[in-house]
Amino acid sequence: MSMWKIVVGFVVFAVIMLFVIMKAGDQVDMSGEKHGVEATHVPESAAAPASGASASAAQ
Repeated sequence: MSMWKIVVGFVVFAVIMLFVIMKAGDQVDMSGEKHGVEATHVPESAAAPASGASASAAQ
């Protein structure tokens, strides 16, 4: 008798997941946790001036 709750829960979960996937488009990263070089989220153009400024400040 309580099987309908499982079906309703699955349908609600599926609708929410489809909504999230449609909103995110191709920007969803399903590869899991990242460690190391690929874990950086800062674009290289934004990281270069910061490292250049710290190098010039150290001199």
